[in-house]
Amino acid sequence: MTDLQAIADRVEIEALRGEFTDAGVMHDYDRFASLFTHDGARMPHIPVEFVGREEIRAAVGRLQGHWEYFVQTVHPGTIRIEGDTAVGRAYIAEFGRMRDGSSHLNYSLYHDRYRRTQDGRQFTERLYEIGYLDTTPLAGSAPHPAPGSVRES
Repeated sequence: MTDLQAIADRVEIEALRGEFTDAGVMHDYDRFASLFTHDGARMPHIPVEFVGREEIRAAVGRLQGHWEYFVQTVHPGTIRIEGDTAVGRAYIAEFGRMRDGSSHLNYSLYHDRYRRTQDGRQFTERLYEIGYLDTTPLAGSAPHPAPGSVRES
């Protein structure tokens, strides 16, 4: 890969995927929604689909409210650049405990579509696919955030 624009696009897309995870884990739902395009942004999760920034913002806040704690990590996948659009996959590890006491550990992947906009690369679609799921109760706990951290209430 010698095309500097292709290298820049890949770096920007990896940063976008990292921002998605960080915004979700940090409960920054406005930033989370801003990572999607205005027109036709989709983030389908079985069995519902969220279309557009407003729906995505409201849904992620509602869904995160069910978690006592939630951790997601993103791992590099594929990226195929097609001019101002691109497609790719990102590999995800997630775990956490719901407020009802149930636990969730999974290894998943996102099938993504991206578009270059005046604000940089953004998602036009994220399709979520769970590859492994374990609902065995998690024995750990969520310690309090560090003083002065963004997550401190």
